[in-house]
Amino acid sequence: MYSNKENEGDLLGQLMESIKRISALPDCRTVSRSMYCNLIRRVKLLRPLVDELKHGEPREYLRDDVVHGLEALSIALDSAFLLLNSIHQDSKIFQALQIDKIGNKFEDVSQKIEAALSQIPYQKLDIPEDVRDQVELLHSQFRRAVEQMESSDLQLVRDIADAQMNDNPDPLVFQRLSEKLNLMTPKDINKESDAIHDMAGRISNEYLEAMRYLHGNLGKSLPKGSSDRAGTEIDKNSIQHKSPIIPPDFRCPISLELMKDPVIVSTGQTYERSYIQKWLNAGQRTCPKTKQMLSHTALTPNYALKSLIALWCENNGVEFPGKSRGRKPGSSGLDCDRESIDSILKKLKKGNQEQQRAAAGELRLLAKRNDDNRVCIAEAGAIALLVEFISSPDPRTQEHAVTALLNLSINDANKGIIVNKGAIPYIVAVLKNGSTETRENAAATLFSLSVMDDNKVIIGSAGAIPPLIDLLRQGTPRGKKDAATAIFSLCIYPGNKLKAVRAGIVEPLMSLLTDTGSGMVDEALSILAIIATHQEGRMAVTQAETIPILVEFIRIGSSRNRENAAALLWSLCTGNLQCMNMARELGVEEALKDLAENGTERAKRKAGGILELLHRSEDEKAIPPLDRS
Repeated sequence: MYSNKENEGDLLGQLMESIKRISALPDCRTVSRSMYCNLIRRVKLLRPLVDELKHGEPREYLRDDVVHGLEALSIALDSAFLLLNSIHQDSKIFQALQIDKIGNKFEDVSQKIEAALSQIPYQKLDIPEDVRDQVELLHSQFRRAVEQMESSDLQLVRDIADAQMNDNPDPLVFQRLSEKLNLMTPKDINKESDAIHDMAGRISNEYLEAMRYLHGNLGKSLPKGSSDRAGTEIDKNSIQHKSPIIPPDFRCPISLELMKDPVIVSTGQTYERSYIQKWLNAGQRTCPKTKQMLSHTALTPNYALKSLIALWCENNGVEFPGKSRGRKPGSSGLDCDRESIDSILKKLKKGNQEQQRAAAGELRLLAKRNDDNRVCIAEAGAIALLVEFISSPDPRTQEHAVTALLNLSINDANKGIIVNKGAIPYIVAVLKNGSTETRENAAATLFSLSVMDDNKVIIGSAGAIPPLIDLLRQGTPRGKKDAATAIFSLCIYPGNKLKAVRAGIVEPLMSLLTDTGSGMVDEALSILAIIATHQEGRMAVTQAETIPILVEFIRIGSSRNRENAAALLWSLCTGNLQCMNMARELGVEEALKDLAENGTERAKRKAGGILELLHRSEDEKAIPPLDRS
């Protein structure tokens, strides 16, 4: 039992490590992929709760029921890791033979996590309202996962039975099995052989024989001339007669076509960029597949899936949509000119000032062009050099270096390299003292890096928030947008909220709220709403006489304005009778009733919450005082 503050910290630390360990597991290419990916995605969503309990506002000891729930959650996450790790390492054929039992194991783990969450009274915890909402949504997802576990793939079951029982099964059976099990190249078959060998002694001889039989026939069913492109081309003539089945995960849910530029929306679903962009441009703000409201409209490239699609295309003789030609031999499978990059780096290292400026500019443009270039540039060791040139005395070289790092940071792997090379203090320095464009790009770079949760802490500790607030006050329209986006992302981490409040964030946000021509009302409301989840932030926002402005937005603002204004008003009114009375006197109730009927789902929830607070305060006033005479 964790009975003191130090032990509570140990428990929360263990939970955080479990979440990180599960989040770091690689992608899965087995028949269990859907269950595997769904469980990892849900576990990742536990991080804000644990982060808030570990690093949020100072509080007394956690209540016993909270500690019991967290202990149960820690045990459940250990079970989840063992299951997920076994899925990653075990034979794909074995998993196909055991698919029902594996499904039961996923159900058991989901049940344990759901039971642990049921023990934690998160509605009563002193945590930000957005974190509470996320945990509630996550809890309902685990509840549904237990109630509606995925049914077996009947075609897969039939094909396995057919392959084992018939002496001469239809060749299409092994073709389908090859695609379902992702055993489509000699390399895949060899890796599966190793996995089967490793399982000998852990499973019955009956299973081992069945696995070896299926493995042998899957190897024989590969098209003649198949290879892993180790210096040779696939014999396309041998597969022209085939029309390979596109895996469902590789198709865009909107167009049902093979994706060439997959991007992730806020719900975690992946779509082809052009189709989801058309959907958003038409004014839609829901996820087409899940029908959930999108918390934001940013599109994140899904590089892992894009690589898998490219590999599948290569192995099946399908031309990857939009793929560029002219790859150089020995380019490690990347569409980039490594020789040119190495030549540019030589100029950056040993050239004169003019050559160095030109070289930094070339890297900036190459990194902007595509992800293969970003990977090649990083592999060539350019990031450490570019970090050095952030402090160049030449303003143009400095600008090129910062912007090149911004473009390189689009690749998630490069984010970690940039931080590990010590770039953040240099970026903060140019954010304070650089040229206008350099400061804007520095703010954008900090936002890009802050997408990784651990970097939020590092960036906040490096003193980035005050200069970001200065840019929000005095920057160009683009600079203000970049600063606001970075500040919002950084303030998701609880410790940065207080830094922002004490650096004076509220005053420039209020200026943006009252300047409707700035085009930044939504950004200002969103940042104020997240700041107000901290006690000191809530006080600062209240003292800025925000209530009349919020009431006006709820009455006549855009749909997004009304939603964000209601969320902020709810935070301010909770436990503050003075704010409630002021809002009531300004006639907010009628506007809230309309919002509760006609707003977005989140707006309806917030409007209903404020109305409940107002009615409760009225009821308390109506109770006559006790006669103590």
